[in-house]
Amino acid sequence: MRKLIESTFVSLDGIIDDTRPSTASRAEPQHWGHPYWDEDHGAYSGNMIASADALLLGRVTYEGFAEAWSGREGEEADAMNKMPKYVASRTLTETTWNATLLKGDVAEEVARIKERPGGTIVKWGTGELDRTLVEHGLVDEFHFWYFPVIVGAGKHLFEGAGFDTTHLKLAEVNQFGSGVVVHVYVPK
Repeated sequence: MRKLIESTFVSLDGIIDDTRPSTASRAEPQHWGHPYWDEDHGAYSGNMIASADALLLGRVTYEGFAEAWSGREGEEADAMNKMPKYVASRTLTETTWNATLLKGDVAEEVARIKERPGGTIVKWGTGELDRTLVEHGLVDEFHFWYFPVIVGAGKHLFEGAGFDTTHLKLAEVNQFGSGVVVHVYVPK
């Protein structure tokens, strides 16, 4: 069975994104996280891409990544652009950027993808899709990137999730010179 890794940026006060509609753009990870994107960050991210052979994305992350990555070149960008992507969305009717739109029940679709031959699937960003993935026990590893910043406003990690308490086991800790600490958790 393929492994599904959830990877997301989190501020020290638990913020993962701005609110929709946004009145607090400072809560967007590209604003508060960017000052900490250094060689350590790039190497860890690059290793995640290199270890994966597919991406699972929600609509918002898919649209942002497609815009940011599709025009880039270089080894990491080439890997990201060529990699198959699975997109969960209730509003998209078509995709580009080597992506397949998941149809029907997302939990069932992801479970089927995990059963197919292949390597690791990486899911970036935390949002509505993650509620479904956690609720159905489909995530094999969580990589929470804690940034040394307090944002003060925005959407919290798993805000309004609505699933039962989920216990995790700390499997690994990676500390970067910038102060970012990645905690890797697995289900107990």
